[in-house]
Amino acid sequence: MLEKTKKELIKAAFEAQKGAYVPYSNFQVGAALLTKDGRIYKGCNIENASYGACCCAERTAFFKAVSEGEREFRAIAIVGKAKDALRFDYCAPCGICRQVMAEFCQPENFEIILPKSEEEYQIYSLSQLLPLSFTSHNLEE
Repeated sequence: MLEKTKKELIKAAFEAQKGAYVPYSNFQVGAALLTKDGRIYKGCNIENASYGACCCAERTAFFKAVSEGEREFRAIAIVGKAKDALRFDYCAPCGICRQVMAEFCQPENFEIILPKSEEEYQIYSLSQLLPLSFTSHNLEE
């Protein structure tokens, strides 16, 4: 992926994080999902008093993209921090989000970018963060 594209994706994740609705955890997460054709879909985490009805930023971005007909993805940038925190730290996706990624992405090629800032970040493949994932291939006869 081009460096310029990574920077755009990271910047979009920081923008998305500002929209988080987190009255219970006060932990704001933003995600920016890059499609194969270069479109970016943003998502933030949205909490609910029943907790089980909450949706993570990553899934919000994926569901927005999928609902618009997107099915092929290249990368996602994810940022998160507590409202009062002065700095960001690496914020890896939860297990449910990793499973959603496995539904729509090639594990070896899909990049997960975890920024602390626009200049400092780590990149992992989905297969590194979710080895031996359960996918549609497991359901084939």
